[in-house]
Amino acid sequence: MTTQTLRSVDRDTAPTFARLALPDAVRDAIGAALSVLPDPAADIDRSMTRYHRIFAGLPLEQLQRILDFGRHIDTPGATLVSNLPVEDTLPLTPVDGGPARDKRGFVAEGVLLGLAGLLGEPIGVLTEKDGRLVHDVVPVPGGERTQTNQGSAVFLNFHSDITYDSTGRYDIANPDFLVLNCLRGDRSGAAATHYADARDICGQLTDGALETLRSPLFRLNAPGSYTRSAAGGGQVLSDPVPVISGAVDYPEIAISANGVHPLTRGAATAFGELQDACRATAHTVCLEPGQALLVNNRKGVHARSEFVARHDGRDRWLQRAYVRRSLWNIRYRVTPGDRRVHY
Repeated sequence: MTTQTLRSVDRDTAPTFARLALPDAVRDAIGAALSVLPDPAADIDRSMTRYHRIFAGLPLEQLQRILDFGRHIDTPGATLVSNLPVEDTLPLTPVDGGPARDKRGFVAEGVLLGLAGLLGEPIGVLTEKDGRLVHDVVPVPGGERTQTNQGSAVFLNFHSDITYDSTGRYDIANPDFLVLNCLRGDRSGAAATHYADARDICGQLTDGALETLRSPLFRLNAPGSYTRSAAGGGQVLSDPVPVISGAVDYPEIAISANGVHPLTRGAATAFGELQDACRATAHTVCLEPGQALLVNNRKGVHARSEFVARHDGRDRWLQRAYVRRSLWNIRYRVTPGDRRVHY
Protein backbone atom coordinates (compact mmCIF):
# COMPACT_ATOMS: atom_id res chain seq x y z
CA MET A 1 0.00 0.00 0.00
CA THR A 2 1.32 3.43 -0.90
CA THR A 3 0.23 6.96 -0.30
CA GLN A 4 -0.97 7.15 -3.90
CA THR A 5 -3.93 4.92 -2.94
CA LEU A 6 -5.23 7.62 -0.58
CA ARG A 7 -7.64 10.29 -1.73
CA SER A 8 -6.06 13.73 -2.01
CA VAL A 9 -9.30 15.74 -1.89
CA ASP A 10 -9.62 18.38 0.82
CA ARG A 11 -12.14 17.14 3.37
CA ASP A 12 -11.07 19.43 6.22
CA THR A 13 -14.51 20.98 6.59
CA ALA A 14 -15.97 17.62 7.64
CA PRO A 15 -17.08 17.41 11.30
CA THR A 16 -14.50 14.72 12.11
CA PHE A 17 -11.51 16.99 11.33
CA ALA A 18 -10.96 20.62 12.34
CA ARG A 19 -8.37 23.39 12.01
CA LEU A 20 -7.47 26.12 14.46
CA ALA A 21 -4.85 28.89 14.07
CA LEU A 22 -3.58 31.07 16.92
CA PRO A 23 -3.48 34.84 16.45
CA ASP A 24 0.06 36.19 16.07
CA ALA A 25 -0.06 38.14 19.33
CA VAL A 26 -1.19 35.07 21.26
CA ARG A 27 1.51 32.95 19.63
CA ASP A 28 4.17 35.47 20.62
CA ALA A 29 2.92 35.80 24.20
CA ILE A 30 2.84 32.03 24.72
CA GLY A 31 6.27 31.66 23.10
CA ALA A 32 7.79 34.32 25.36
CA ALA A 33 6.34 32.67 28.46
CA LEU A 34 7.60 29.21 27.43
CA SER A 35 11.06 30.41 26.43
CA VAL A 36 12.13 31.11 30.02
CA LEU A 37 10.96 27.80 31.48
CA PRO A 38 13.32 24.90 32.28
CA ASP A 39 13.22 21.32 31.08
CA PRO A 40 9.78 20.06 32.18
CA ALA A 41 11.21 16.64 33.05
CA ALA A 42 12.86 18.15 36.14
CA ASP A 43 9.45 18.63 37.84
CA ILE A 44 6.67 17.56 35.53
CA ASP A 45 3.74 18.39 37.80
CA ARG A 46 5.00 21.91 38.47
CA SER A 47 5.68 22.32 34.75
CA MET A 48 2.17 21.16 33.84
CA THR A 49 0.76 23.71 36.30
CA ARG A 50 2.79 26.47 34.63
CA TYR A 51 1.58 25.35 31.19
CA HIS A 52 -2.04 25.48 32.35
CA ARG A 53 -1.54 29.09 33.37
CA ILE A 54 0.17 30.00 30.07
CA PHE A 55 -2.34 28.29 27.77
CA ALA A 56 -5.22 29.86 29.65
CA GLY A 57 -4.19 32.93 27.65
CA LEU A 58 -5.69 31.46 24.49
CA PRO A 59 -8.72 33.33 23.13
CA LEU A 60 -11.78 31.99 24.94
CA GLU A 61 -13.33 30.46 21.81
CA GLN A 62 -10.12 28.62 20.89
CA LEU A 63 -9.51 27.48 24.45
CA GLN A 64 -13.01 26.03 24.63
CA ARG A 65 -12.60 24.28 21.28
CA ILE A 66 -9.50 22.46 22.53
CA LEU A 67 -11.08 21.66 25.89
CA ASP A 68 -14.22 20.40 24.15
CA PHE A 69 -12.06 18.26 21.85
CA GLY A 70 -10.95 16.36 24.93
CA ARG A 71 -14.22 16.05 26.78
CA HIS A 72 -17.14 15.56 24.37
CA ILE A 73 -18.20 12.59 22.26
CA ASP A 74 -19.46 14.57 19.26
CA THR A 75 -16.38 16.70 18.59
CA PRO A 76 -13.85 16.11 15.76
CA GLY A 77 -11.47 13.20 16.13
CA ALA A 78 -8.49 15.26 14.92
CA THR A 79 -7.66 18.96 15.07
CA LEU A 80 -4.71 20.70 13.40
CA VAL A 81 -3.49 23.62 15.54
CA SER A 82 -1.34 26.12 13.60
CA ASN A 83 0.71 29.29 14.22
CA LEU A 84 2.18 27.87 17.42
CA PRO A 85 5.46 29.10 18.95
CA VAL A 86 8.64 27.48 17.64
CA GLU A 87 12.21 27.23 18.92
CA ASP A 88 14.57 30.08 17.99
CA THR A 89 17.25 27.52 17.13
CA LEU A 90 17.16 23.76 16.77
CA PRO A 91 19.98 21.24 17.03
CA LEU A 92 20.36 18.46 14.51
CA THR A 93 17.52 15.96 14.36
CA PRO A 94 18.48 13.04 16.64
CA VAL A 95 19.11 9.77 14.83
CA ASP A 96 18.71 7.28 17.67
CA GLY A 97 15.03 7.79 18.50
CA GLY A 98 15.87 9.56 21.75
CA PRO A 99 15.95 13.22 22.75
CA ALA A 100 18.54 15.59 21.32
CA ARG A 101 21.30 15.87 23.89
CA ASP A 102 22.34 19.38 22.80
CA LYS A 103 18.87 20.94 22.76
CA ARG A 104 19.00 24.11 24.87
CA GLY A 105 15.46 25.48 24.82
CA PHE A 106 12.18 23.82 25.75
CA VAL A 107 9.57 25.81 23.84
CA ALA A 108 8.60 22.76 21.78
CA GLU A 109 8.15 20.64 24.89
CA GLY A 110 6.05 23.42 26.40
CA VAL A 111 3.79 23.56 23.34
CA LEU A 112 3.41 19.76 23.32
CA LEU A 113 2.66 19.39 27.02
CA GLY A 114 0.62 22.60 27.22
CA LEU A 115 -1.78 21.27 24.58
CA ALA A 116 -1.71 17.82 26.17
CA GLY A 117 -2.66 19.31 29.53
CA LEU A 118 -5.81 20.81 28.04
CA LEU A 119 -6.89 17.30 27.00
CA GLY A 120 -5.95 15.35 30.13
CA GLU A 121 -2.85 13.92 31.79
CA PRO A 122 0.37 13.06 29.91
CA ILE A 123 1.57 9.53 30.59
CA GLY A 124 4.61 7.42 29.85
CA VAL A 125 4.90 3.69 29.15
CA LEU A 126 8.13 1.89 30.02
CA THR A 127 8.20 -0.05 26.74
CA GLU A 128 7.79 3.11 24.64
CA LYS A 129 10.67 5.60 24.65
CA ASP A 130 11.82 4.31 28.08
CA GLY A 131 8.80 5.82 29.79
CA ARG A 132 9.53 9.41 28.79
CA LEU A 133 6.56 11.77 28.60
CA VAL A 134 7.97 13.54 25.53
CA HIS A 135 8.61 11.15 22.62
CA ASP A 136 10.97 12.22 19.86
CA VAL A 137 9.56 10.75 16.64
CA VAL A 138 12.35 10.57 14.09
CA PRO A 139 13.55 8.11 11.44
CA VAL A 140 16.16 5.74 12.87
CA PRO A 141 18.83 3.88 10.86
CA GLY A 142 17.94 0.20 10.78
CA GLY A 143 14.27 0.88 11.48
CA GLU A 144 13.36 2.19 8.03
CA ARG A 145 11.03 -0.68 7.14
CA THR A 146 9.45 -1.30 10.54
CA GLN A 147 5.83 -0.62 11.44
CA THR A 148 6.95 1.77 14.18
CA ASN A 149 7.66 5.49 14.59
CA GLN A 150 11.29 4.72 13.64
CA GLY A 151 10.26 3.84 10.09
CA SER A 152 10.38 5.90 6.91
CA ALA A 153 10.72 3.64 3.86
CA VAL A 154 7.32 1.96 4.22
CA PHE A 155 3.75 3.09 4.73
CA LEU A 156 2.96 2.97 8.46
CA ASN A 157 -0.44 1.29 8.37
CA PHE A 158 -3.58 2.80 9.87
CA HIS A 159 -3.46 2.04 13.57
CA SER A 160 -4.28 3.06 17.09
CA ASP A 161 -1.49 3.53 19.60
CA ILE A 162 -2.18 0.52 21.79
CA THR A 163 -0.51 -0.76 24.95
CA TYR A 164 0.30 -4.37 25.83
CA ASP A 165 -1.63 -5.44 28.90
CA SER A 166 -1.52 -8.72 30.79
CA THR A 167 -5.33 -8.71 30.94
CA GLY A 168 -5.30 -9.64 27.25
CA ARG A 169 -7.02 -6.40 26.20
CA TYR A 170 -4.71 -3.91 24.46
CA ASP A 171 -7.37 -1.25 24.02
CA ILE A 172 -8.02 -0.54 27.70
CA ALA A 173 -4.83 1.12 28.98
CA ASN A 174 -3.91 2.76 25.69
CA PRO A 175 -3.78 6.57 25.39
CA ASP A 176 -7.05 8.43 24.92
CA PHE A 177 -5.26 11.11 22.88
CA LEU A 178 -2.02 11.78 21.04
CA VAL A 179 -0.46 15.18 20.49
CA LEU A 180 2.07 15.50 17.66
CA ASN A 181 4.11 18.72 17.53
CA CYS A 182 6.37 19.40 14.56
CA LEU A 183 9.87 20.73 15.23
CA ARG A 184 11.27 20.11 11.74
CA GLY A 185 9.27 19.17 8.64
CA ASP A 186 10.21 16.66 5.98
CA ARG A 187 12.35 18.60 3.50
CA SER A 188 10.62 17.00 0.51
CA GLY A 189 7.11 17.47 1.88
CA ALA A 190 6.40 13.78 1.31
CA ALA A 191 5.92 12.74 4.96
CA ALA A 192 2.16 12.92 5.48
CA THR A 193 0.05 12.00 8.49
CA HIS A 194 -3.35 10.50 7.72
CA TYR A 195 -6.33 10.38 10.08
CA ALA A 196 -9.46 8.28 9.52
CA ASP A 197 -12.39 8.65 11.90
CA ALA A 198 -14.45 5.64 12.97
CA ARG A 199 -17.67 7.56 12.25
CA ASP A 200 -16.62 8.10 8.64
CA ILE A 201 -15.24 4.57 8.34
CA CYS A 202 -18.46 2.95 9.56
CA GLY A 203 -20.41 4.98 7.04
CA GLN A 204 -18.40 3.33 4.25
CA LEU A 205 -18.83 -0.26 5.45
CA THR A 206 -21.47 -2.77 4.43
CA ASP A 207 -23.81 -3.94 7.17
CA GLY A 208 -22.29 -7.41 7.11
CA ALA A 209 -18.72 -6.17 7.42
CA LEU A 210 -19.66 -3.83 10.25
CA GLU A 211 -21.38 -6.64 12.16
CA THR A 212 -18.29 -8.81 11.78
CA LEU A 213 -15.92 -6.03 12.84
CA ARG A 214 -18.04 -5.58 15.98
CA SER A 215 -17.57 -9.26 16.88
CA PRO A 216 -14.61 -10.68 18.91
CA LEU A 217 -13.01 -12.22 15.82
CA PHE A 218 -9.66 -10.41 15.84
CA ARG A 219 -6.42 -10.58 17.82
CA LEU A 220 -4.18 -7.51 18.00
CA ASN A 221 -0.41 -7.86 17.92
CA ALA A 222 1.38 -6.06 20.74
CA PRO A 223 3.40 -2.96 19.76
CA GLY A 224 6.83 -3.60 18.31
CA SER A 225 8.46 -1.90 21.28
CA TYR A 226 6.93 -4.50 23.59
CA THR A 227 7.84 -7.49 21.45
CA ARG A 228 11.41 -6.27 21.06
CA SER A 229 11.90 -5.79 24.76
CA ALA A 230 9.79 -8.55 26.29
CA ALA A 231 9.25 -11.35 23.83
CA GLY A 232 12.41 -11.63 21.83
CA GLY A 233 10.79 -10.14 18.76
CA GLY A 234 7.97 -12.70 18.60
CA GLN A 235 4.27 -12.02 18.29
CA VAL A 236 2.34 -11.32 21.47
CA LEU A 237 -1.36 -11.38 20.66
CA SER A 238 -4.36 -10.03 22.53
CA ASP A 239 -7.42 -12.05 23.45
CA PRO A 240 -10.06 -12.15 20.68
CA VAL A 241 -11.63 -8.69 20.51
CA PRO A 242 -13.81 -6.64 18.18
CA VAL A 243 -12.12 -3.95 16.10
CA ILE A 244 -15.09 -1.60 16.35
CA SER A 245 -17.15 -1.21 19.51
CA GLY A 246 -19.43 1.19 21.33
CA ALA A 247 -22.53 3.18 20.43
CA VAL A 248 -23.63 3.18 16.80
CA ASP A 249 -23.40 6.97 16.49
CA TYR A 250 -20.13 7.23 18.46
CA PRO A 251 -18.05 4.12 17.67
CA GLU A 252 -14.60 3.31 19.03
CA ILE A 253 -11.92 1.65 16.91
CA ALA A 254 -8.73 -0.22 17.83
CA ILE A 255 -6.19 -1.50 15.30
CA SER A 256 -2.57 -2.46 15.96
CA ALA A 257 0.08 -1.27 13.52
CA ASN A 258 2.13 -4.40 14.06
CA GLY A 259 -0.65 -6.63 12.83
CA VAL A 260 -4.32 -7.59 13.22
CA HIS A 261 -5.05 -11.32 13.03
CA PRO A 262 -8.59 -12.16 11.82
CA LEU A 263 -9.78 -15.49 13.20
CA THR A 264 -12.09 -16.45 10.30
CA ARG A 265 -12.19 -15.99 6.55
CA GLY A 266 -15.16 -13.66 6.93
CA ALA A 267 -13.26 -11.59 9.48
CA ALA A 268 -10.36 -11.27 7.06
CA THR A 269 -12.71 -10.06 4.33
CA ALA A 270 -14.32 -7.53 6.67
CA PHE A 271 -10.93 -6.26 7.80
CA GLY A 272 -9.91 -5.74 4.18
CA GLU A 273 -13.06 -3.67 3.70
CA LEU A 274 -12.12 -1.68 6.80
CA GLN A 275 -8.69 -0.89 5.38
CA ASP A 276 -10.29 0.31 2.15
CA ALA A 277 -12.63 2.53 4.18
CA CYS A 278 -9.68 4.03 6.07
CA ARG A 279 -7.99 5.00 2.83
CA ALA A 280 -11.20 6.36 1.34
CA THR A 281 -12.08 8.62 4.30
CA ALA A 282 -8.65 9.75 5.50
CA HIS A 283 -7.74 13.38 6.11
CA THR A 284 -4.12 14.17 5.22
CA VAL A 285 -1.71 16.74 6.65
CA CYS A 286 2.01 17.33 6.15
CA LEU A 287 3.09 18.79 9.46
CA GLU A 288 5.40 21.81 9.48
CA PRO A 289 7.05 23.73 12.36
CA GLY A 290 4.43 25.72 14.25
CA GLN A 291 1.80 23.02 13.78
CA ALA A 292 0.52 20.35 16.15
CA LEU A 293 -2.02 17.62 15.49
CA LEU A 294 -4.43 16.56 18.23
CA VAL A 295 -5.68 13.00 17.68
CA ASN A 296 -8.39 11.16 19.56
CA ASN A 297 -6.92 7.66 19.81
CA ARG A 298 -10.33 6.06 20.35
CA LYS A 299 -12.43 7.87 17.77
CA GLY A 300 -10.08 7.17 14.89
CA VAL A 301 -6.87 5.68 13.53
CA HIS A 302 -3.84 7.31 11.95
CA ALA A 303 -1.12 6.42 9.46
CA ARG A 304 2.07 7.87 7.98
CA SER A 305 3.29 7.88 4.40
CA GLU A 306 6.70 6.64 3.38
CA PHE A 307 9.42 9.25 2.90
CA VAL A 308 13.17 9.45 2.30
CA ALA A 309 15.29 9.67 5.45
CA ARG A 310 18.93 10.71 5.10
CA HIS A 311 19.94 10.55 8.78
CA ASP A 312 21.98 13.71 8.34
CA GLY A 313 20.47 15.82 11.11
CA ARG A 314 17.88 17.48 8.84
CA ASP A 315 15.22 14.77 8.82
CA ARG A 316 11.63 15.20 9.96
CA TRP A 317 11.34 15.64 13.72
CA LEU A 318 8.11 15.43 15.68
CA GLN A 319 7.52 15.27 19.40
CA ARG A 320 4.63 13.18 20.68
CA ALA A 321 2.75 12.94 23.96
CA TYR A 322 0.36 10.24 25.15
CA VAL A 323 -2.61 11.59 27.11
CA ARG A 324 -5.22 9.98 29.34
CA ARG A 325 -8.36 11.73 30.51
CA SER A 326 -7.77 10.07 33.89
CA LEU A 327 -5.00 7.96 35.37
CA TRP A 328 -7.31 6.39 37.93
CA ASN A 329 -8.57 3.36 36.02
CA ILE A 330 -5.06 2.27 35.00
CA ARG A 331 -3.57 2.73 38.47
CA TYR A 332 -2.71 -0.99 38.56
CA ARG A 333 -0.01 -0.24 35.96
CA VAL A 334 1.73 2.56 37.84
CA THR A 335 5.46 2.20 38.53
CA PRO A 336 7.02 2.84 41.95
CA GLY A 337 9.35 5.52 40.65
CA ASP A 338 6.91 7.79 38.82
CA ARG A 339 3.13 8.07 39.12
CA ARG A 340 2.82 9.18 35.48
CA VAL A 341 4.85 6.25 34.11
CA HIS A 342 3.23 2.87 33.64
CA TYR A 343 4.57 -0.57 32.80
